[in-house]
Amino acid sequence: MNLARMAAEAEVIVVGGGSAGCAMAARLAEAGVATLLLEAGKSDVTLRSYVPALTFAVVNNPAFDRSIAAEPDTSLGGRRYLWPAARRLGGGSAINGMIYVRGHRRDYDGWAERGATRWGFDDVVPYFRRMERAEAGGDAWRGDSGPITVARNRMSYPVVDAFIAAAGAVGIPRNPEQNGRLSGEGAFHSEATQHGGLRCSAARGYLRGAIDTSRLRVVTGIDVLKVIITAGRATGVLVRHEGVEQVLPARLGVVLSAGTLNTPRLLMLSGIGPAADLARHGIACHADSPEVGANLQEHVGAHVVLATRSRSINSDTRGWRALGEGLSFLLRRRGALTTSMCHANAFARTSAEADIPDVQISLTAMAFTFGPNGRAVLLKRPAVSVTVCLARPEGRGRVELRSADPDAPPLVQHRLLGSDADLERLARGIEIARDIAAQPPLADLVEAELAPGRAVSGPALRAHLRDNAIPLYHPVGTCRMGSDAAAVVDPDLAVRGVAGLWVADCSVMPTLPVGNTNATAMMIGDKGADHVLKAIRQAGMARAS
Repeated sequence: MNLARMAAEAEVIVVGGGSAGCAMAARLAEAGVATLLLEAGKSDVTLRSYVPALTFAVVNNPAFDRSIAAEPDTSLGGRRYLWPAARRLGGGSAINGMIYVRGHRRDYDGWAERGATRWGFDDVVPYFRRMERAEAGGDAWRGDSGPITVARNRMSYPVVDAFIAAAGAVGIPRNPEQNGRLSGEGAFHSEATQHGGLRCSAARGYLRGAIDTSRLRVVTGIDVLKVIITAGRATGVLVRHEGVEQVLPARLGVVLSAGTLNTPRLLMLSGIGPAADLARHGIACHADSPEVGANLQEHVGAHVVLATRSRSINSDTRGWRALGEGLSFLLRRRGALTTSMCHANAFARTSAEADIPDVQISLTAMAFTFGPNGRAVLLKRPAVSVTVCLARPEGRGRVELRSADPDAPPLVQHRLLGSDADLERLARGIEIARDIAAQPPLADLVEAELAPGRAVSGPALRAHLRDNAIPLYHPVGTCRMGSDAAAVVDPDLAVRGVAGLWVADCSVMPTLPVGNTNATAMMIGDKGADHVLKAIRQAGMARAS
């Protein structure tokens, strides 16, 4: 591999081969831009990434996930927890639970109202359609020819249909269009980013799919140390590859897609961020941007674990049943080994005052505990997990530099339960989940509530949540997009104060959407490519004139 020659040929360098970065790089290359994609991790072409059920083997595994430790969280009694940072091409989409959720119409319209113009729901739907290959077929709301296959789960458990029916009994209507016209509403079978029973990561879909990537070069195992800024313009990146540091030029510009925790870190190492903080670390300031690293948001969740009278993945992956499941996967790409981390989703309102859903209640036809290393361990009996996710938490945090050392992990400070109102909404979400479990036909299949236990309610439930609430690995917001002068990037994703530099990943989200964020991350990369292309063409026309 001749890295210097690749760089000499590159017009745009994309830093970070995650969900958004793969989409961005592929679309730029498809449009004819010579693009160099740089990824610190290794290839995602590995059994543990491709086999869906092996998600348990990759999350918090140092070979796949950096797992950045946050500072003690005062809202959880000083508990510390890990934030994900994938170490594979495909980023989060190579190690996540594969849950595909677009979010609610109001999420995106809210972005536009906050100054992220041209990012309202009607603006983003064409890009969701462009990136999707929905197995259910395309229509005015769903795509059927994009690079990312979106499929229903390829196994069947009675408890899943029972959950959807029971949700209807408590007023959460059945909605087959959760990712279509009625996005983010009701209850139905969840969808997964899978193709033929295997994980369809952004790398598999965008880089090895139907898109013409002949103008794209991909380098893995390369660390980007900072962006080179010359006379107010991004002109390249400083990298370390195989122990050697060198500058790689980018004739037209640089796109940062390094993720919510690492993109602001790279901006600050490059001299873009709060001037006082940069000075404290001895970093020359190219653009004083106080909100770099601010506005950190994360979904907070908690589990209700139910013992069941009917089979679940826990029972199907033990003894002779496990052999049958292995054969089903090998011969038909079906069964428990194709599982995503969610089989049905219910979007609910915790109060009459909520005009849109404010919790996501997800059923997974398996149950697990967490070991001391943070990795999940399946229970040894038939059981299911119901995860309650607070959709729009009030908690905010910040990512800061620990030092000017590019190898130092960022300093992450955040309050998962940022207010008493957050705690109350999460507790009410747990009660809704319990109400669902108490309704036939789900009640007929539930034997007992294993955790937190039906006796845990009122103040005891709130205390339980302080002790057991967890992040759901959906960090966003640290390079907020907006039209105001304080926003880190403008609605075209261009970094304020530096020309030829863009950000395209979850860090640009002004607020969290309801539900899992991977679909939105890929959409940002896909749509963001059009914004970068527009800027490149305008700059070219300006030079020509």
